[in-house]
Amino acid sequence: MHAHEPAPARILLADDHALVRRGVRLILDSEPDLTVVAEADDGADAVAQARTHRPDLAILDIAMPRQTGLQAARELSRTRPDLPILMLTMYDNDQFFFQALAAGAAGYVLKSVADRDLIAACRATLRGEPFLYPGAVDALIRDYLSRVRGGDALAARTITDREEEILKLVAEGHSSVEIAGLLVISHRTVERHRANLLQKLGLKDRLELTRYAVRVGLIEP
Repeated sequence: MHAHEPAPARILLADDHALVRRGVRLILDSEPDLTVVAEADDGADAVAQARTHRPDLAILDIAMPRQTGLQAARELSRTRPDLPILMLTMYDNDQFFFQALAAGAAGYVLKSVADRDLIAACRATLRGEPFLYPGAVDALIRDYLSRVRGGDALAARTITDREEEILKLVAEGHSSVEIAGLLVISHRTVERHRANLLQKLGLKDRLELTRYAVRVGLIEP
């Protein structure tokens, strides 16, 4: 696909198992358009290597010591927003998949089928296209349908920017008095926004507001 290009795409590969890295590297380096230029064995190392080697693509294992692939992906999304990220995982798990998307990953590949999917996933991600394994597509559709049925998609559009700001602060555990101080508005105004939020979203207390904030990605679980 990219074989006509003079230089192969430069890849950063992060996994805490040397054996897995070796196997993945063999798959990637056998393609003329892909080459591994740096390896890391944890998330913090991956962020450092990305800074040093300026790769075209980062492949991160989700479960790594010191800093997970998800934490590394969040940091890379902030510091290198132009760097496409592919998550490599043994977890066929909706929760990790949604966290990976929220962290800024463009693709999600299961280790069990890496020999089948990884090359296509790399090429898709480098073209700026998402790559999802079949189970992930099902999860996305299920999640979307449940949100539509639950009124979430509607609710997310009907709250104002100020209400969203207050929702995040409430969910982070701030009291109304603290929020008033942070946003330089009156305590009464905060209480009014909070009451509006509960009513608009059909929620009854701080706990439900917090769960909602996690679900729509305003705060991390």
